[in-house]
Amino acid sequence: MSGHSKWATTKHKKALIDSKRGKVFTRLSKEISIAARLGGGDPDGNPRLRTAIAKAREENMPMDNIKKAIQKGTGEIPGAVYEELQYEGHGPKGVAILLKVTTDNKNRTIPEIRSLFSKNGGALGENGCVAWMFDQKGLITTPASGVTEDRLMEIAINAGAEDVRLDDDVFEVTTAPEDFPAVCDAMRAAGLVLPYAEVTMIPQTTVPLEGKEAQAMVRLMEALEDHDDVQHVYANFDISRETLESLSQNG
Repeated sequence: MSGHSKWATTKHKKALIDSKRGKVFTRLSKEISIAARLGGGDPDGNPRLRTAIAKAREENMPMDNIKKAIQKGTGEIPGAVYEELQYEGHGPKGVAILLKVTTDNKNRTIPEIRSLFSKNGGALGENGCVAWMFDQKGLITTPASGVTEDRLMEIAINAGAEDVRLDDDVFEVTTAPEDFPAVCDAMRAAGLVLPYAEVTMIPQTTVPLEGKEAQAMVRLMEALEDHDDVQHVYANFDISRETLESLSQNG
């Protein structure tokens, strides 16, 4: 799990530095619209929509944008109809990569994704080739400096979390997907800062990478994440936090 968490938190910091608000808002709007289309426009009765709205507000997305995205999803106002797709492939040293894509034209998206893999040292695979290597879980991080392990265990486990563990200077809290909103709410109510909180795909095992392989992996991850239709990229590599931060900062 640690490799995934390190990438996720490093990526989050990099996104704040790069201030790619346009792309962030576009992806959040797509997620809100799909959540509203599948589960209705009331966040109280739609956990996926409630989570998407919470993330949008954390990114300072204007409420008007959020409302329009919901209305597009429910059909109250016209908008593109998005389809959710999953792609799978491999990166350097056989690293497993799982993509969640939202598109209104899959005939355009598929060849573009295949090209990104091939140009950056990877290979797009068949459906099912790596998905079995991941488990869907809620993953939440909080700085270890802000809470003791005993206190965090009390807060998180009582709210429905499955596990709490220390990784470097952060605690990682894992949950079942259905318990994720309640655990987030409990941690925030206790005054904890949550730098990363998402329902994600956590790899069962990881592949350690160093040097050129680590550099190639980061280049492939960033190329995939920069594609407008890609919502999430999951992979089972493990690169040290220091190496990740260095590679991300140096482009």
